Amino acid sequence: MKTGKPAEIGIDPARLDRVAAAIRHDVANNRYDGVVYAVARGGVVAAHEAVGFADRASNRAARIDDIFAIMSITKTMTTAAVLARVERGELALTTKIADVIPEFAVKGKQRISVAHMLTHTAGMAATPALPPELFGNLEAFVAAACQQLPDTVPGSAVSYSALTAHAVLAEVVRRVDGGRRSFRDILAQEFFEPLAMKETALGRRKDLAARFVPIVVRDRTPGVFQPELLEAMNLLLTAEAEIPAGGVVSTAGDILRWAEMLRRGGELDGVRVLSPASIRLAASIHTGTLPNNLFSYAYEARGWGEFPANLGLTFFIRGTGIFPHPFGTTASPSTFGGLGAGSTMFWIDPERDLTFVCLTAGLLEESRNFERLQRLSDMVLASVVN
Repeated sequence: MKTGKPAEIGIDPARLDRVAAAIRHDVANNRYDGVVYAVARGGVVAAHEAVGFADRASNRAARIDDIFAIMSITKTMTTAAVLARVERGELALTTKIADVIPEFAVKGKQRISVAHMLTHTAGMAATPALPPELFGNLEAFVAAACQQLPDTVPGSAVSYSALTAHAVLAEVVRRVDGGRRSFRDILAQEFFEPLAMKETALGRRKDLAARFVPIVVRDRTPGVFQPELLEAMNLLLTAEAEIPAGGVVSTAGDILRWAEMLRRGGELDGVRVLSPASIRLAASIHTGTLPNNLFSYAYEARGWGEFPANLGLTFFIRGTGIFPHPFGTTASPSTFGGLGAGSTMFWIDPERDLTFVCLTAGLLEESRNFERLQRLSDMVLASVVN
């Protein structure tokens, strides 16, 4: 991607500098450890910076080529594989999961569709009854998921499925593909390689391991995700692990390429991986006014009022209204992107033609992570002056 001076693309450099200054202040005050971020407008990179530590314990400074566990940003990539099958006529959003995975059709899950899974309205719990050491075994994970009971009637509520929904979707893709390839290879061959995302992989590829940023939960306040389980990803995220909901590793530069493909409607550098129609549909709100049950705890614990989930097909969308949002309160309503537990984010604001990638070291409790990302996002948005 082309690099340019901020002022040449309508960004005030002094205002943009506030982002790095805010991160340095937070790192100095031990709120978290470090950040690698990138800001681009119209495909021109205005900033690509590393601030603070990749690993505070070893005094390892952050670098722009650091490899992060991108957590649930991974879901957007699994979604892309699903959408590609819809485009080819091999699958439909209305397809019942059980039509592709017959053993899924038990315990009230017979009518759960691909769309239910993509919008987190299937009622599938975060994880099935399975030892964590098997989370990276897609076959074992899906077999366990087939035995899950749904928590809600499909389509009636937004219950964020941390790992289950997208593992099942990955298996749907793999079976429609003919079962010839691993899901790791499907993502690599259909997306990462064509998009020149050379430092991105499902699983901690061996050649990337030396630059991996260790997963450390800096804020251990009780919240959505158990700190111990998040830190266990350091061991679970092997080269062989296939966790389609949260197991991709990447750099800020590669995630910027992923976001640029989405901003451009499915194409980058002359290579098309999705259609504009698929991107538009994925980036449209499909959950109405339903709240995201993931944040029910925060309504009381943090004094947050209830607010809409604003989910598309996996993608988070800003929408309208003033409430906590990691994409910033000043983002355009059509702003969409992906989030990863306590740590990672990217978004595209189509009205401003603006993209922000933010990968952090030192995880925060999820509601506090929302507030951190909201603050940084609003600062990036405020740097656009024409």
